[in-house]
Amino acid sequence: MKKILTLMVVSFCILLSFTSCSKEEEQKEEENKYLVTSPLRKDTTVTRDYVCQIHAYQHIEVRALEKGYLQKIFVDEGKYIHKGQLMFQILPIQYQAELQKAEAEANFVNVEYRNTKALADSNIVSKNELALAKAKLDKANAEVSVAKIHLGFTEVRAPFDGIMDHFMVRLGSLINEGDLLTTMSDNSKMWVYFNVPEAEYLNFKDKTKSENLTNVKLMMANQEMFKYPGVVQTIEADFNNETGNIAFRATFPNPNGLLRHGETGNIQMTVPLKNALLIPQKCTFEVLEKKYVFVLDKDNKVVSREITLASEIPHIFVVKSGLNANDKILLEGLRQVKENEKIKYTFVKPAKVLSNLNLYAE
Repeated sequence: MKKILTLMVVSFCILLSFTSCSKEEEQKEEENKYLVTSPLRKDTTVTRDYVCQIHAYQHIEVRALEKGYLQKIFVDEGKYIHKGQLMFQILPIQYQAELQKAEAEANFVNVEYRNTKALADSNIVSKNELALAKAKLDKANAEVSVAKIHLGFTEVRAPFDGIMDHFMVRLGSLINEGDLLTTMSDNSKMWVYFNVPEAEYLNFKDKTKSENLTNVKLMMANQEMFKYPGVVQTIEADFNNETGNIAFRATFPNPNGLLRHGETGNIQMTVPLKNALLIPQKCTFEVLEKKYVFVLDKDNKVVSREITLASEIPHIFVVKSGLNANDKILLEGLRQVKENEKIKYTFVKPAKVLSNLNLYAE
């Protein structure tokens, strides 16, 4: 009886051991099954960032047109001023005296002309003498006009509506003709300049021929998006031979005056990509600043392959070279496999993978 009982216990233990081993093997087999997918080829768009310089629509230097002492300043730094508003007054005494002299001379010549005309009407003097008197009068009147212009130059007025910058001179300063007084900006709209590489310029021009996709956005220095979109209106004529770039100019409305001349930021421009080859970022790993993926060969062995990226989208890489749409790439477990290791896998369609991405590259 004891022998029978012992035999039953041993048999039961063997059965439990076999069952346990079987479950462990099944579990191990399931654990070693990896997810695999393929690159997806489709048309897409990518948003590129370009460092930019922000300029006022009009930004000028205000300079003195005449020599003299700065007598009055009618505006303040950083204030908004209107077209025609008086800004600076240069001491006008000399030019007032010149105007009075020219006017007196013109009055004297005018009297001479009237007397000569009266004599000519009575045939006492010739018509040539009358014409000479008329020429002297015209010359005197022209000198009066010139004196008035010079006197007007002592008043420096705003050429347009805008914001004035800091003063380059102070009250009472002796100013020479051409001296810089201040600068002035019209910030009603802003011109934003950014440089685009040659290849991206060609893609942009090809696309804009058909759909005119020229809208851009501006990321300001505080990492906030400017609320008004801009439009690319101008591209410079020549490429920079040293950098291989060409300058674009986008125009942004600035109704609230938030943007100022000299600011910096980043232009965000959406660029179309035709037949782009897309893979999840988490399929890649990096070695010495180069990107790699694990590709399955015909024997289901994983082999690392270097790839070149054309662009980056959130969670997705656009592959320039190194892969084709028929390749099978390892989706997960990149750190668990070894080079030339044979694996078992489950294939997941690339469209499904890309639509459910929520992880970054490992």
